[in-house]
Amino acid sequence: MSPKVKLVLVDDYEVQILGLKTLFQYYSNIEVVGEACSGEDAIKLSRELNPDVVVMDIRMSGLSGIEACREIKQNNPNIKVIMLTSHADDEAVFASLAAGADGYVLKQIGSNDLIEAVEKVGQGQVLLDPVVTKRVVEKLKKAILKERIDVPESINRLTDQEKKVLVLMAEGKTNRQIAGELFLAEKTVRNYVSNILQKLNFDKRSQAIAFGIKYNLGGD
Repeated sequence: MSPKVKLVLVDDYEVQILGLKTLFQYYSNIEVVGEACSGEDAIKLSRELNPDVVVMDIRMSGLSGIEACREIKQNNPNIKVIMLTSHADDEAVFASLAAGADGYVLKQIGSNDLIEAVEKVGQGQVLLDPVVTKRVVEKLKKAILKERIDVPESINRLTDQEKKVLVLMAEGKTNRQIAGELFLAEKTVRNYVSNILQKLNFDKRSQAIAFGIKYNLGGD
């Protein structure tokens, strides 16, 4: 039996936290170990409780969710952070990924999908809401065509197979999905991901995904 995912909920609206807590209490493999109403409290609780996953509102009074995410990840990179927001704000997606967020989902997400998101992120996967991914990629395609953004020279450090893996990462695919699409073992894909991060000088998978989306590596 898999160990429970220890979860901290962060939102400056008490009703929102209550709703999330009520949802998660019905799932035996997820345990809500803490609640915070501000970014500052989220940082403090993360230090004290060492949760597996933090689900945090992106816009809060005082310290924003993005700023709190950055601080939490700097203090403990092993803590996974899912940003929860009401709006598909393209700029916020990049800011969240740059801060080290492991997931970005809309509050309109279904209950089962949110549970699945927490489980997947808790297992080390990076998850972007499909609506958000599509919006950002489409916007960047237009920007790239208009501004002729050049892909950095660092991309040439990657082998052809690593580039294929990075493209699929930019499309939001998990290691398991990438393995299936490229007919590889999941362990092999994990090794490719590690090589990609090292060659591009990134610490987190989310940074590589942001890189791939920014330079339209998943586009046509």
